[in-house]
Amino acid sequence: MADSRWIKIGGTLLVGLFIAYLDRINLSVGLPSIAKDLGFAGPGFAVTSSWALTTFLMGYAVANVFGGILTQRFDPKWVAICTLTIWSVSTILTGWVASVGLLLFYRLVLGVTEGIYWPQQSRFARSWFAPHELTRANSIIQYYGQYLALAIGFVSLTPIYNAFGWHVLFFITGGVGLVVMIPLYGLLLGKQSEAPYQEQKAGPQPKLTLRALGGVPFLLLVFSYIMQGMFFWGITLWIPLAVKSLGFTGGAQALGSALPYIAAIALAVPMAIISDRTGKRVLIAALGLLVAGILLILLPQVSSGYAKLALITLALGYWASSYTPNIWSIVQSTAEPQAVGAAAGIINGLGAGGGGTLAGFLVGLMYKYTGSYMSGFVALGVLVILGGTALLIYGRMMSSRGSLALGTGKA
Repeated sequence: MADSRWIKIGGTLLVGLFIAYLDRINLSVGLPSIAKDLGFAGPGFAVTSSWALTTFLMGYAVANVFGGILTQRFDPKWVAICTLTIWSVSTILTGWVASVGLLLFYRLVLGVTEGIYWPQQSRFARSWFAPHELTRANSIIQYYGQYLALAIGFVSLTPIYNAFGWHVLFFITGGVGLVVMIPLYGLLLGKQSEAPYQEQKAGPQPKLTLRALGGVPFLLLVFSYIMQGMFFWGITLWIPLAVKSLGFTGGAQALGSALPYIAAIALAVPMAIISDRTGKRVLIAALGLLVAGILLILLPQVSSGYAKLALITLALGYWASSYTPNIWSIVQSTAEPQAVGAAAGIINGLGAGGGGTLAGFLVGLMYKYTGSYMSGFVALGVLVILGGTALLIYGRMMSSRGSLALGTGKA
């Protein structure tokens, strides 16, 4: 089983997250026609679109936090199958909505179920892979699926939307989850009781405490993740329209929307090699935030649409390859075993859900008042620099405690 773990657990969860992200970004692709059909394409576009794009994240925020805590006693395999089933049905039903209210409801259901699902990935990683394998396992489980979906998704979903409309877009993305992924999960994912590295203790589960999550420094991880959540979702929710505003249309718009995520995939291997060789996971993750922030702040200094897209591409690509795989390895290495799912849920819920919701409105409202998506992206640059600074402080604290082997690759 040792060799097949990478395919049966890592590979299956990679494909599952790929589908999950297609179900998240389909609304960004189909938004212009949805706004027209549901009646908010006029002056209220920015505000109503912000609500439509971020309702998913509102449900996602709450469900990540409580989903990670409340599902500790349940097998992650069956939690994953149940949530995947519900969100796939919700995605299909979105294709039939005729009102903004129903659109928001189904996106909320999507957010809640995907939010409960997310912490299960960290539970799988911790239980099925050894400590020295966690960075690679997280890269497969929580990195490549996400960024392959974003890189391929915008390129593939945009032509489907252009050819068949937004209704079919939701039918296809939701249908793949029901027809393909649920059978695969049932067949290939292992039960918790079969996991080689599970550290479940007999008897009552210990109480979840701040110490179990990693102590006071854990709060700095949360803050850094909120800032990166604002950065990632602020760009991702609006990237198709932002790229269009730079003068790209048709196939060029689809490719331009995908470029930042293609860069994330291309940079993943060299950054993983650097991370493994130096062992400085915290420093590399912090630099991912700081460099990305500086690149976004430079947006007003260039006038060409190509140059602006290049800065956005480099910022997101470098951040993703430096920050994302390392941050989950840090969390899984510093939280107590029984608290890993809860820690992942709290961080991702507040960061991706809470931070993403704020960023969705931030970029939307700044577009409303300035007429430019770039002004919102610059604001995101400032915020992500604050997140990088917090992560550097975290590294200092943990290093002084001797709790984090920053130079040995053990965290």
